[in-house]
Amino acid sequence: MQTITIGGVPEHFNLPWHLAIEKGQFKKKGIELRWKEFYGGTGAMCTALREGSIDIAIILTEGIIKDIINGNQSKIVKVYVQSPLRWGIHVAANSKFTKVRELENARIAISRYGSGSQLMAKVNAHTQGFNMDTLRYEIVKDLHGGVAALTQGTADYFLWEYFTTKPYVDNGIFRRIDTVTTPWPCFVMAVRDDVLLTQKDAIATIIKVINKQLAPFKNPLENKDLVELFANRYQQKTEDVIAWLSITQWNTQKAISKKLINNIQNKLVQLNVIEHTVHPNQLIKKVF
Repeated sequence: MQTITIGGVPEHFNLPWHLAIEKGQFKKKGIELRWKEFYGGTGAMCTALREGSIDIAIILTEGIIKDIINGNQSKIVKVYVQSPLRWGIHVAANSKFTKVRELENARIAISRYGSGSQLMAKVNAHTQGFNMDTLRYEIVKDLHGGVAALTQGTADYFLWEYFTTKPYVDNGIFRRIDTVTTPWPCFVMAVRDDVLLTQKDAIATIIKVINKQLAPFKNPLENKDLVELFANRYQQKTEDVIAWLSITQWNTQKAISKKLINNIQNKLVQLNVIEHTVHPNQLIKKVF
C-alpha cells in the first residue's frame, strides 16, 4: 500500500475527494490517500509542497503557477475545476467603504503572501487602475482571521470565495461590495517533482480514480441528494448550493494542455500577477 498525502482547502469544491476516500476508492487501487486540510489556502499549500509535507495539492491555478515560476519544484498535472472562481470583495458591515474604487489606499487582509487572496487583490487593483506599488497587506492566516481583521478594524477589505463567505454576508458580519471572477480554470492538481519521478504510476491511478468519482458531478443539479449533501456538509443554504453548482464545472480530462497553460500565463502577465511567461514544460507534466 502506497501512502500519498494530498492537501486542499476546506471548501465544497473538494467534496468529490472526500467521498472517494470515504468509499475506499483509492485503497482498492493500493493507495492510502491521506487528506490534509489547509485553512490558510494556496499560500500554505505552496509552502507545504516546497517543504515536502504534502505530495499533491488541489490548489488555485494562479497561485501555483506563480510559485513554480518562483522556484517551487512541482508540476501541474491536471485541471480539477474547469470553471472560474468567483471572489467576493468584502468589507466590515459598518465600513465607510461602499464602492471598489474607494479602496485604493485601504488595507488588504490576505491569508499570506502568495495566497489567492493576495493575488486576486492584485488582479482587482490592476483592473481598477490602483497604484500597485502602494498596496498594503495585513496577514490574517485564514478566513477566520479575515473575519477578525475586518471586525476589529486592523484591515479594510478581504477577498475570498463568494459562496464560502456568503454566510458571513447573510448574518451581517461582512458586507460584499463587489465581485471579481478569475478568467481561467480555478483549481488544478499539482504534484511535487520528486513524487512524479518516483510514483508516477500512483499519480496516474489517483487521477483515474478521481475522474471516475467526478462522473455524478457532471449534472449535479439533477441529483437532489447531492445538493442536500453539499448543503449539510458545508452549512450552506440549499438555494446557495444550487446557485454555486449552476456555475461550477469539474474537469475529467487526464492532462492539461500547453495551449491552455500559455493562455493562462499571458492573462496573468496582463494582470500583473506574474512578470513573465515560461516554457509550459516548466509548469506542467503529463503522466499518461
